[in-house]
Amino acid sequence: MTDPTPGHSSGAAESAEQPKRTNILRVVGASMIGTTVEWYDFFLYGSAAALVFNKLFFPDYDPLVGVMLAFATYAIGFVARPLGGLVFGHFGDKLGRKKLLVLSLLLMGAATFLMGLLPTYASIGIAAPLLLIFLRLVQGFAVGGEWGGAVLIVSEHGDARRRGFWASWPQAGVPAGNLLATAVLAVLATVQSDAAFEAWGWRIPFLLSGVLVGIGLWIRLAVEESPVFVEAVKKAGDNPAPEKAPIVSVLRYSWREVLIAMGARFGENASYYVITAFVLTYLTTHLELPKSLGLNAVLVGSAVHFAVIPFWGWLSDIVGRRVVYLFGAVGMGVWAFAFFELLDTESSWGTIAAVTVGLVLHGAMYSPQAAFFSELFGTKVRYSGASIGYQLASIAAGGLAPLIATALLSSTGASVAISLYVAATCAITIVAVYVAKETRGRSLVDAGGSDDAGDPRSTGAGATIER
Repeated sequence: MTDPTPGHSSGAAESAEQPKRTNILRVVGASMIGTTVEWYDFFLYGSAAALVFNKLFFPDYDPLVGVMLAFATYAIGFVARPLGGLVFGHFGDKLGRKKLLVLSLLLMGAATFLMGLLPTYASIGIAAPLLLIFLRLVQGFAVGGEWGGAVLIVSEHGDARRRGFWASWPQAGVPAGNLLATAVLAVLATVQSDAAFEAWGWRIPFLLSGVLVGIGLWIRLAVEESPVFVEAVKKAGDNPAPEKAPIVSVLRYSWREVLIAMGARFGENASYYVITAFVLTYLTTHLELPKSLGLNAVLVGSAVHFAVIPFWGWLSDIVGRRVVYLFGAVGMGVWAFAFFELLDTESSWGTIAAVTVGLVLHGAMYSPQAAFFSELFGTKVRYSGASIGYQLASIAAGGLAPLIATALLSSTGASVAISLYVAATCAITIVAVYVAKETRGRSLVDAGGSDDAGDPRSTGAGATIER
């Protein structure tokens, strides 16, 4: 007979827990690596739009107008994101999270690599910006499907008690991607003259994407499918019933949750792109400072941002998603005014402080967002619901933020209007999160497979289970 001693029981429990922990670490690592690569690609475009695309693809315009046109093509990528979220969400809820994550990585990598090969306006005229716009649309479509799958596959592998912490790691892939993109551009700006950078140096980070995608793909292919999704498919097979498309169920049963997700995104998304993309335009065009100053500030800020995101996720497991989220939104609304005051000092330390504190406050919103949005929806519609809420807001928030900020700067010549704009977006977020119910501890396991898989009255999105 087995010896039922305390030591034996403890050893068995420990050995049983180890594979589970190893599995979640593997899933988190693969999800974060892929997210880092995809956002490296996406952010690279934003930095290039602020620094060189206005000269290479829109050379016949006033500098600020050229920047606005470059940011307009930047915003187009955000327009494609909801479509990507819709398509990837639909098939992710039907076929699984893993397959769609691999496809999104391939699409993003191919589009970014081809951008590095694009001829400029001087070579082929109007065809150059048109090709740039097309590739930006592909980027937006791919990243629209990436976020939902990356955070859901981690959320559905982990347990409710530590979900905020584990799900925050794919979120950390965003500053990691920005850190990587900014670091490459900063190095090139340091070792190259402006003429060399504009002639050919800007292409290097885009072509580097091909190598990064290969690494991310190799790691991501080793990930197992979400056990929550597999279980939902099994239950659907055991109890076959006609199913609506996930998007129909989301809009029928979970439209309130979609609106909450959109509102929660507004301040977070708009502030992020003002801090990381528009800041380069403000420093180089308005203050006429070297681009290396802005790149270095974003570099330092992104490193700190990467470090604090898991902390905010861990804290949301203790005090709740809403408390952490609201702290970040209120703090960002206030910091929007101090941000430009520090930039106007034209000092390195003032610029670094402005960007870094802003990104720390942003992290308080962005980190718990993954678990928060995952916990709003049932399994059979979770990919669709989270992706649609997340990506629809990105058009009006992040996609237009650099363009609106540049237009406000061009029309007023001052930063106060931009600060008021950021504060207003944060107010929208505060209202959305305040009216939401706390989701910490909510079970992600639901009946699945039924016609009302997205119905919050079923045993899924509506059931709060403390474990």
